[in-house]
Amino acid sequence: MPPKLSNDRALRIVAAAREEFAKRGFAGARVEQIARRAGVNKQLLFYYYHSKRGLFQAVLTQSAGELEKALAELALPLGGPLERLRLTLSTQFDFLAQDPQMVALIGQGTRSGAAFAPAINRLVVLLAEGQGLGQVRDDLDPHLAAAQALILMVGYLHMEAVVAASAPPLGADEPSLRERWREAAVDLVVAGVSAS
Repeated sequence: MPPKLSNDRALRIVAAAREEFAKRGFAGARVEQIARRAGVNKQLLFYYYHSKRGLFQAVLTQSAGELEKALAELALPLGGPLERLRLTLSTQFDFLAQDPQMVALIGQGTRSGAAFAPAINRLVVLLAEGQGLGQVRDDLDPHLAAAQALILMVGYLHMEAVVAASAPPLGADEPSLRERWREAAVDLVVAGVSAS
């Protein structure tokens, strides 16, 4: 069983691992480098996390917890599920935009799906509530729509430089490309799920 992350060495290991996995991916990350960066030996790392995969899971669990905490602290408007969905999506995007390491971890796809289920599930609940109230299309699969919304955000943030290179220049009075993308992505999701 991994140590509680109140242990200073465990915190240092997870922080070093997060940086290494985000930079090099699961396959390219080196346990020796993580141990060196954390100031511990490999044996201690394996004692705590048992394997590279166990350490990766600890990093994903911590990252998912940070995202879930940020979403839980949201002051949701009193409006219907679509208004709360709009705010949740915007907040999720802003949170991810501030944490490129988390974006890289989510972008690793198959290895990170289960860890980010709480963030997706929050969207699923809003979508299902909207279906119950007739505000969200009945033919919509809430799980699929929630996952697609997360992919839309992560995909942009992961490839922001490519998108920026292909975008027309912005005027001095226009919002940043990132802000425009966030608004357009949120509008796209909300319009796509709306029953009206």
